[in-house]
Amino acid sequence: MNRTQSLNAKNLSRWDHHYLWHPFTPQQYWEQEKPLIIERGRGCYLYDDAGNRYIDGVSSLWVTVHGHTHPALNRAIRRQLNRIAHSTLLGLSHEPAIVLARDLVRVAPPGLQRVFYSDSGSTAVEIALKMAYQYWANQGQPRKHSFIRMENAYHGDTVGAVSVGGITLFHQVYKPLLFKTYPAPSPYCYRCPLGKKPDHCRQACLDRLEQLMVRRSASTAAFILEPLVQGAAGMITFPPGYLKRARELCQRHQILMIADEVAVGFGRTGALFACEQEEVTPDLLCVGKGITGGYLPLAATLTTEGVYQAFLGRVEEMKTFYHGHTYTGNPLACAAAVENLRLLADKDFFRKLRKKIVRLERLLVPFRDLAHVGEVRQKGFMVGLELVRDRDKKTPYPPDLRLGHRVILEARKYGIIIRPLGDVIVLMPPLTIPEKALKSLVDGTFRAVRDVTEAQPK
Repeated sequence: MNRTQSLNAKNLSRWDHHYLWHPFTPQQYWEQEKPLIIERGRGCYLYDDAGNRYIDGVSSLWVTVHGHTHPALNRAIRRQLNRIAHSTLLGLSHEPAIVLARDLVRVAPPGLQRVFYSDSGSTAVEIALKMAYQYWANQGQPRKHSFIRMENAYHGDTVGAVSVGGITLFHQVYKPLLFKTYPAPSPYCYRCPLGKKPDHCRQACLDRLEQLMVRRSASTAAFILEPLVQGAAGMITFPPGYLKRARELCQRHQILMIADEVAVGFGRTGALFACEQEEVTPDLLCVGKGITGGYLPLAATLTTEGVYQAFLGRVEEMKTFYHGHTYTGNPLACAAAVENLRLLADKDFFRKLRKKIVRLERLLVPFRDLAHVGEVRQKGFMVGLELVRDRDKKTPYPPDLRLGHRVILEARKYGIIIRPLGDVIVLMPPLTIPEKALKSLVDGTFRAVRDVTEAQPK
């Protein structure tokens, strides 16, 4: 009997309900369900404490790149652990942080030259916001202090990141805490906020963005967006060319661009970075989640030499970036990230991934025939299936049905772990998932969606 099974005898489920507070979880409902307790993982599979096997259909919240217990990542962490687990970057340095910074700059969009570490996507965004704000102050332009964001945006849960977010469900309650920002329309073509049709709109949302920049350029420090896909909003995919034109607008109006690639980076969209797909280099790039292959908390904010140079000066000039975290550039996490980049550099990695992306697209076709799937959205290995009560009218289900949650519970019967965003079912498996398991994931999700939605009253 292993340790977890032994602890089960002491009522792990009861302890969970009694002591734990889970993230993004309505606890009142959680306490009525038996927790699914994960004991181990291997490859694209997770195993619970009863020995049941599940496909990890969301990469353990979008982070697992090469699968669980990958031998090379395990070895890299063990090697570093035998040297030192942590040493600060405040006034000191260490090899893993230096090597990773070099490696990130080598593979990042050209022109990004400096790396500032943190420990989560939210903190990477906070750093980018503060850098953009202070950049203009250091340049003698303190009036450029506000931010333009996108509707439906999600950039994390710290106060600054929430201020540039736009998901009412997550953010409305904190409104009194937040600083004022200026929203631009989201390119949510399925539910266009401007009432346009995709074949006639000519990207009117970009025209609105430009109008906002014209009005606010004198006071705007930066425009922040999630390149190509708004993840937490429900896998909202951008129309082609949106990102590139947004970059051109930022340059025209002297507004910094912050690209939040925390969710879309490290292969998720089919390229190492989403910005690559439209040949865009932002002024600041935020990365996290998959940076360590899904092993350890680490994030980074990359920026240009021009932004970096604005922070140089004598101490009395107060240009220093006074920001940092206790575990900034943790050696264990950096060692894992270095190995992760080495694995991603294999010449066959993206060739195999592109093949699976095409395969995934074909596997998703049957969902379009389900009466309660309003839209199937895919970008690379990121998929959102929007469930609706009435497909013709795009009528959503009432929130109290918790339909998305019912679907994921049903999916467990087919050996699949997925997590919804409201009533958008998300599929985002590890990038190395075998094609047979990928088919099982999609087929099982299809059955779960069909079984739950067709059982609902019309």
